[in-house]
Amino acid sequence: MNRRALLIGATGLVGRELLTLLLADPGYPRITALARRGLPDHDPRLTVQRVALDELDELDAASVGPADDAYCALGTTIRSAGTQAAFAAVDRDGVVAFARLARRAGCTRLMLVSALGANPTSTVFYNRIKGEAEQAVASLGLDAVHIARPSFLLGPRAELRPGELLGKHLAQLFAPLLLGALRSYRPVQAATVAATLVRAAHGAAQGVIVHRFHGVAPEARR
Repeated sequence: MNRRALLIGATGLVGRELLTLLLADPGYPRITALARRGLPDHDPRLTVQRVALDELDELDAASVGPADDAYCALGTTIRSAGTQAAFAAVDRDGVVAFARLARRAGCTRLMLVSALGANPTSTVFYNRIKGEAEQAVASLGLDAVHIARPSFLLGPRAELRPGELLGKHLAQLFAPLLLGALRSYRPVQAATVAATLVRAAHGAAQGVIVHRFHGVAPEARR
């Protein structure tokens, strides 16, 4: 497999793991990462293009493509964003704008990091925005859209958000008690989510495939 990857969100928890895996994958001789600031990797296969989220819809697809597989790990929190509108601008509008750009660049497959509980009709704002992003991306006509819906993410964060250290310990403490249908609420390593999406990109599945996680191994079904 010799395919070209387009990645956004490479500075985040899952995004860093995705970039590491893509750079280690001989099936990707070319990787383009879109970022607001530079990235530390200087691999000759990696091209970093600095771009703001609100520029994605106007960006010339030829400047980032051609590409085959798109990986989207965009995400923030309402606390970090400051307002619900600012959160939606990243987790929904930015995600959809990237997916449109990827399609214009020639991508036929999109791998998206979403969240457990994503639902466009949810009364929970966070879940509704995630669901609206999924719904919009799924309607773009790509051959395959792989959506990862993890619960609490574990891994080394560049910046520990307030309360997340406590949340991490509580999630790990109660994980063994989450059985049956509740297993999806177990915390999952960011590296596991990234590996699931890269592995999915190597497959031949088409349509919209949702990947749920049970803390150890993911299940892919819809």
